[in-house]
Amino acid sequence: MLSLDVPQYASAQKLSQTYRILVVEDEEVIRQMLVLALQEEGYDVLWAEDGRSALALIQEIEAASNQPPIDLMLLDLMLPQVNGLDICRTLRYQGNTLPILIVSAKASETDRVLGLEVGADDYLSKPFSMRELVARCRALIRRQSFGAGSTNTFRKFRDLVLYPKECRVVLRGEEVNLAPKEYRLLELFMTHPRRVWSREQLIEQVWGMDFLGDTKTVDVHIRWLREKLELDPSQPEYIITVRGFGYRFG
Repeated sequence: MLSLDVPQYASAQKLSQTYRILVVEDEEVIRQMLVLALQEEGYDVLWAEDGRSALALIQEIEAASNQPPIDLMLLDLMLPQVNGLDICRTLRYQGNTLPILIVSAKASETDRVLGLEVGADDYLSKPFSMRELVARCRALIRRQSFGAGSTNTFRKFRDLVLYPKECRVVLRGEEVNLAPKEYRLLELFMTHPRRVWSREQLIEQVWGMDFLGDTKTVDVHIRWLREKLELDPSQPEYIITVRGFGYRFG
């Protein structure tokens, strides 16, 4: 069971920007306490009570263009269906860099080290003070926001991740080998999602103003790119043809 419609409460402290936190906790009393406390701090809070629902919710939000992203996940370890460690492993394997704060009754050094090694960004043992929890949430969100704003380390759409500084593309957890022009096309598309590009605009941006070839070279490179990215190139989900205009991403 999961909810996108958590009741709103008056915020004790308004944030300059509303951040979204996903709470994954199967114990209802603890879950309600976390949701209420974070809402009172001004956060937009979603929740899930088992691991499978949490993964489905993350995937649903990332696939929806009109949904704000999740900025932080509070994750219990001992969850029904899919446990917290497996959630961490799954997200990191997919290239998802969503900040994860494990909140668990498992308090041994071994548990903390294991949680961090499988991909969590921080670990807080139960019982804990709400003041410390909020402080850790702020620190993780601040770190992620600073990193995204200053280094622009990756671009992500569904299960496709592009790392501009490394000229690297990962799809469904596997690295994809792209030719330089294919990579530049994909980077342009992912930098401007849903924008429609004509063939002439793509040639100007990727090949340069001095290109003297045929505009059909764009179609050829798009076909090659689809063959490497799409499950079914004849029914593309990433690079979409807009008939009479050109191409768009997403």
